[in-house]
Amino acid sequence: QVQLVESGGGLVQPGGSLRLSCALSGRTFNNYFMGWFRQAPGKEREFVAVITWGGITTYYADSVKGRFTISRDNAKNTEYLQMNNLKPEDTATYYCTASNRRGYSATDYFQQTTYDYWGQGTQVVVSS
Repeated sequence: QVQLVESGGGLVQPGGSLRLSCALSGRTFNNYFMGWFRQAPGKEREFVAVITWGGITTYYADSVKGRFTISRDNAKNTEYLQMNNLKPEDTATYYCTASNRRGYSATDYFQQTTYDYWGQGTQVVVSS
């Protein structure tokens, strides 16, 4: 049984930084590609970033490209989302997600249905 637990959310001023963490337990971390989605109040959940098994390949939503960095530490069974230059529109609940299925194309990673496991979410509020 895979469990994902996020941490690191909070309140930050515009232009500030936060680092989210997501720990996977219950299975071998290396077998999973890991992603982040977010959902703002009143909006649909949207893709943020994904990192594949070895950490070599990453994809980002255009809205966060150049500001957010996804990474993983396979020794610690943890993925991270470093968020810099935060904007009020980044305010959302951020969800960690994972899957160990294979054979996806790049565009598949942007879809919620690609992922099998989800964390409970951590809230990020960007406000002065």
